[in-house]
Amino acid sequence: MSDINMPYISSFAPTGDSMARVLILGSIPGNVSLLERQYYAHRRNSFWPIMGDLIAAAPTLPYTLRTQILESNGISLWDVLASCTRDSSLDSDIDKNSAYPNNFELFLSTHQNITDIFFNGAMAEKYFYKLVQHMLKPNLIRYTRLPSTSPAHASLTYNQKLSAWKTILQRIS
Repeated sequence: MSDINMPYISSFAPTGDSMARVLILGSIPGNVSLLERQYYAHRRNSFWPIMGDLIAAAPTLPYTLRTQILESNGISLWDVLASCTRDSSLDSDIDKNSAYPNNFELFLSTHQNITDIFFNGAMAEKYFYKLVQHMLKPNLIRYTRLPSTSPAHASLTYNQKLSAWKTILQRIS
């Protein structure tokens, strides 16, 4: 049962277009991202610096240009959860009983070029397998968990995260 005092939050629409080959999934936007209405907006999140190093979508660029660079490289962003209640920005604070997934059946039917889904961290992967996978028709999509770019995931250095995220380059070339 959800705590009625916990804030109810909703994710954003996916970025990218129907020609995307790669889908990067987070769990649900953090508080700063919700406030800014931008994926990975927290200044200490390493997602945009990593995308800057990999495909020149640097955090210094305007957000719309960064998402256009992702799109031009065949990358879409989205979240596993459409909505939930959560007490803070931490994925561990998501009320699991309130977690409701995005409509991946519809998304994948309109994005038929997706060959790879990358999870930005363990929680995105966990919610995908728990709430989404069983609803999907068998497909040839490869699923890969990457280290979370969240500042809360400090067990790896930036260079270690960047090294792991380089696998995306093999899928978009």
